[in-house]
Amino acid sequence: MLLTGGKIHEEVCRNAITISDFDENNLEPNSYGFRLGEEIIVYDEAEVDGLGPRRTTKVTIPEHGYVLEPDRFYLGHTYETMGSNEYASEIYARLSTSALGIFIQTSAPLGHTGAIVKWTLEIVVAQHVIAYPKMLIGKICFWENTGEVRGYAGRYAGSQTVIPSLLSAEAP
Repeated sequence: MLLTGGKIHEEVCRNAITISDFDENNLEPNSYGFRLGEEIIVYDEAEVDGLGPRRTTKVTIPEHGYVLEPDRFYLGHTYETMGSNEYASEIYARLSTSALGIFIQTSAPLGHTGAIVKWTLEIVVAQHVIAYPKMLIGKICFWENTGEVRGYAGRYAGSQTVIPSLLSAEAP
């Protein structure tokens, strides 16, 4: 069952949901609007080896903005630390963001119960778009679990900034 905005607020107050830095103005009917963090990562090579070493560049987004370019893939992060030990969560773009041609979390929107992190965001754009630190970029919703709850303990647990792919850790 999906939580309403009012229930999200109630669960934040009860400390069952973490949204830090919480702003009641960002509550929506069934979600919470989150902001873009201050750093992004860009892969340096045009061809990225899924299991091999990768070179990346970490960029701090200046206050006056950073131009995201089409045909590039960016990893950003949420400004807020978000998640819950009681609920699963899911993130996706806001309509206002998508209407600019910014697409986030096209393939990995699920946040497992117990993952309380600054989320790494998958970002692609359809046209040149200026992104700003702390701009509203997406929304998170929370789902009630059914069945046995096992907390998340994966490679990205506890992340507090943008993290590049850790797929190479699975290499045979």
